[in-house]
Amino acid sequence: MKTIFMLALRNLGRNKRRSFFSALALSIGVGLLFLITGFLNGEVESAIRQTINLQTGHIQLQALDYNPSRTSLKWEDLVNDPAIVAESIQKDPRVLSATPKLLLTGILNQGEETASVRIIGIEPDAEANKFFKTGLLEGNYLTDEDRNGVLVGEPLAERFGLKPGNSLMLLVNNSNGNITQQNFEIRGIYTTNVQGFDRNYVLMPIAKAQTIGGAENHASYIYILLKDINDTQAVKAALANPTYKIQDWREMNDFLILFEDVAAGYFGILYIIVLGITATVIMNTQLMAVYERTKEIGILTSMGMKSATIMAIFLVEAIYLAIAGVIMGIFLGWLSVELLAINGFNYGDMGMDIMMSNTIYPYLIGSDYLKLSIYGLLVTILAGIYPAMLASKLEPVEALHGSI
Repeated sequence: MKTIFMLALRNLGRNKRRSFFSALALSIGVGLLFLITGFLNGEVESAIRQTINLQTGHIQLQALDYNPSRTSLKWEDLVNDPAIVAESIQKDPRVLSATPKLLLTGILNQGEETASVRIIGIEPDAEANKFFKTGLLEGNYLTDEDRNGVLVGEPLAERFGLKPGNSLMLLVNNSNGNITQQNFEIRGIYTTNVQGFDRNYVLMPIAKAQTIGGAENHASYIYILLKDINDTQAVKAALANPTYKIQDWREMNDFLILFEDVAAGYFGILYIIVLGITATVIMNTQLMAVYERTKEIGILTSMGMKSATIMAIFLVEAIYLAIAGVIMGIFLGWLSVELLAINGFNYGDMGMDIMMSNTIYPYLIGSDYLKLSIYGLLVTILAGIYPAMLASKLEPVEALHGSI
């Protein structure tokens, strides 16, 4: 067995340049897999985090008849006395913030231009809404008592040329099925770094939203943000109440889960392509080695070396290449992900309403290193099987004449 490993190492050393570039090709392939995986991790994490922060929370408490696919302001579809309900939920030490939100649909009218918008009535000082305050670009933040001010997302402000202090008209559907219109003053321009949100949503204090929407002391739902996402199911169970519907973020984001599954499948295809190219390079390298050493193989077989031993030598060569390539690939992959994570990858506005940050910060976890290293090793070893079998099946007479 020791002889096999020594011969394999010696054979790789015969053509150091070819062996090096074969291992380098494998390392680039493995490094690319690490980069793809890091990007996928960052994309999934961003979509989930931003969807939870900006739309669903970890959990929502809703009226039994509430339907998120339509913005109903009928009182039977809303949560009554939302402030009292939220205060009760907030007592749970696992809850970071519980706050009511009221959703309205409307039209923003500015001069001759209009745009359909979603209006969210929020409690400005709630911990769950700090993302809007920290993302304020210009102007001032809202206060609970403000009855004439709104916040507008940066893309919406740029579209209409709006600045803090400007006036805009909102036409809002109310609970009676009528349209209410009112002029509001822009208090500030905000960004969440999520284009799909910022270009569609206008924010105002919930008390004003209840008034203009005719919802009075009602909210669309109680938005619940937890300190630890792993507590979601436990808190959901604790909130179980026949009077309300309790839903967690997974139940409310079927499209997001489907989107991530499709993205994972797409990246899986990229894995196959990269590994396929890498396997082809390794196989070609091993085949060249077989052709170059045909006479040597003939001499070894004529001296009594078994076919299994010859096959083992070539497989060990593939293993050596795999180990060297994977080690270099781990370093290249780690380095590329770390460098890209410094400033992130900014892809701008893709025109999609998925709650995902404009900038993706790739990252890797421990299991990624293990999984991708195994992929690289297995593909290289499998690529070396055919050349090894070819070498082991050479007839001594034909091999001595240098033909296969």
